[in-house]
Amino acid sequence: MRNLLTVILAVFLALTIASGGIFVFLYNLNQPPARAANSEIIFKVEKGETLEKISSRLEEAGVIKSALMLNILSKLKGTERAFKMGTYKIDNGLTTLKIHNILVSGNQMLFQVTFPEGFTVSRIADRLEDNNIVDKESFLRASTDLELLKDLGIPGNSAEGYLFPDTYKFPQNYNAEKIVTVMVKNFYKKLEEIYPDYKMLSDEELRQKVIIASIIEREYRVKEEAPIIASVFYNRLKLGMPLSSCATVEYVITEIKGEPHPEYLTYEDLKIPSEYNTYLHSGLPPAPISNPGITAIEAVFYPKETDYLYFLLKDKTAGRHYFSENIEKHNRAKFLYLKSYSE
Repeated sequence: MRNLLTVILAVFLALTIASGGIFVFLYNLNQPPARAANSEIIFKVEKGETLEKISSRLEEAGVIKSALMLNILSKLKGTERAFKMGTYKIDNGLTTLKIHNILVSGNQMLFQVTFPEGFTVSRIADRLEDNNIVDKESFLRASTDLELLKDLGIPGNSAEGYLFPDTYKFPQNYNAEKIVTVMVKNFYKKLEEIYPDYKMLSDEELRQKVIIASIIEREYRVKEEAPIIASVFYNRLKLGMPLSSCATVEYVITEIKGEPHPEYLTYEDLKIPSEYNTYLHSGLPPAPISNPGITAIEAVFYPKETDYLYFLLKDKTAGRHYFSENIEKHNRAKFLYLKSYSE
């Protein structure tokens, strides 16, 4: 009996020592490898990569001590197929377990991207693609997804005009619908700050305001002139006059015809047949021509009260316009300022 107890005790001690050794072994493998202090590594998980491939690359990059340890952790946790595609910033001093959790959670590195006022949907899509955030075609599809637009409260068939120009942070290879949602929600947030009663507007009233703001955005150059330009457009609409906005013709040339932005418009350009050509058609174009910022949105809701019906760029450097109440004054200004440009 005593011999049996001795054998059992010996086996128990051996197992304890062995398990302790395994624990120490795995503990050491879980610890971060030696790297330069305060260093960080940018690591990208590619689409369709296996656990073995990911763990092997992490070890080769010096991010983890052992690919085996990450494989063991993933199998124990059942996360072999849960690693999220994307780009990650991995700080120095993280254990293999913490790195595993980062890659499984999808807590990706964010990339800053700025969209200036007046950018169109297509230009926003180009910039997103240039920054590897989402491909252009996916974003264009999302911006015209009727179900998504309805959910976001957009009264139209495109997000054009409702993608607020701002600086955003997105991960690479991000979801196009989520980007559209973030930008549109930012638009409505800013709109509420500018005009708290905007929800009292009908869908058509809001649509018209956004269209006018999108034109103002492409016309004004000096902030204080934006409300005056707004007054010109409102005055023309009241009288049933064409808006005669050069910005709408430029939109036809660049966005509809896909041609380079012209240095100046010719008389032939003003005759281009299009619903967006406000030289040929009275009233508003069928949809916004850009995504307006705060200045243009404020101008459309709080225009100056004037009798102006015309405006003309009088100072290219300062970006200031000459405003007039009638065609006679406008033509005299044309002669004066256009003559000075040619000299």
